[in-house]
Order: sequence, then structure tokens, then C-alpha cells
Amino acid sequence: MDGVVARLRELDALLPARDGVAVFNRVYLAVTEEVRDRLAGPCFGDPAAVAELDAVFAARYLAAVADDLAGRRPPACWRPLFALRAHPGLHPVQFALAGITAHIGHDLPLAVVETCRRRGCSPQDVAADYDRVDGVLAGLEERVREMLLPGPDLLDATGPLAHLAGAWGVGRARDAAWAGARALWAVRALPPAYAALAAGLDEAVGRVGGRLLVPLGAAAPGR
Repeated sequence: MDGVVARLRELDALLPARDGVAVFNRVYLAVTEEVRDRLAGPCFGDPAAVAELDAVFAARYLAAVADDLAGRRPPACWRPLFALRAHPGLHPVQFALAGITAHIGHDLPLAVVETCRRRGCSPQDVAADYDRVDGVLAGLEERVREMLLPGPDLLDATGPLAHLAGAWGVGRARDAAWAGARALWAVRALPPAYAALAAGLDEAVGRVGGRLLVPLGAAAPGR
């Protein structure tokens, strides 16, 4: 995971601080560093599996960034964030939530399946450590909140922002991602079904991300 952390730090130095992708990248860097630091302790039952899953998981985000930098179109789940990353009417919380939605909602289920294929195991074999990551993330909640809303930031917007953040939860997103991983795993031997399910997930998560990136006070766009 050191290589992943190094690349995330490179992006943090490269991207403008207010850039929407940079906002998500800072949150993701903090989470990744925390998980990496826990690997040497008693937190996880199989640290090697957790490290591999996190590396496979991160590779999907880094591939989307590489696509964007090269002028290629990223996956649908990432397009809202990349398209609206410089919008002046959006708050960092919205950028962070859109990035987390794309990464957890789409990238994580596929990363679970890919990791299990590589390791010759099933999702159930990594379920306990998957749940332990939830505990790590819960412990980072206050730190992430301070990163995104330091001090008396945008007092007039805190109500809508609090509502937006409260209606969306990392735990619920990871539960949905686990359900997605199990569904993908069930059809892994049927390539057309697997591809259709993965594509549908990509499009659905992209639509959710787009609705998170509506300027506060504006009407949500139609479907």
C-alpha cells in the first residue's frame, strides 16, 4: 500500500487545492494511510488480503485519474466529479461525497470480486475484514468532517450540507457495495451477465453522483 499512498500524495501536490478531485483525493489519502498503518497491528485477521484489496480498489480510482489526465473518458461513475470539479457553486463536502459514492458504489464491488479471483477465495472469506474496515472508517469520521468543514465555514450552508451528509452514510454505501460484490460474484462465470451488471452499476452510481453535485439551493436535474 505504500505505492498507493505515494501516488495519492503526488496527486495532492499536483492538483489545485479547491479542485473537486483534489478534495476527494485528500479524504481518500487520509483513509488509506489509516488503513495502511493498521495493517501491522491486530486490527485485521488477514492483513495481506486487506492490503491486496485496498491496492486493487485504489487502482480503479487512479485509472480514472489517468484517463482524465490523458484526455480519455473515465467510467460513468466518475464523470460527474471530473466534469464539475471546478464548479464555483459546489462545496467541498459535495465533491467528497460524489467521489466516495463513485469509489465505494462502483469500484469497491468490482475490487472485491477481482481480489477474490486473484486469491482463489470467495467474498465470504474476506467478509470479516471488510467489516473491520467499517470500524476504521467510523473512527475517522470526525477528522474527515474537520477537513471538509473547518471552523465556522459557510454558516448559511451548514443546514443543507448537514442534511446532505446525514442522508448519506459510508456504512450504508459499503453495505450496498457488499451486496453488489455478491451479485457480481454470483454471475462471474457468465461473462455477458457480469458485464451487463457491472455496466448497469457504473451508470446507476454515476446518476447518483450527478445528483450530489447540484449547487445548494438549486433544483435537482431531471433524469
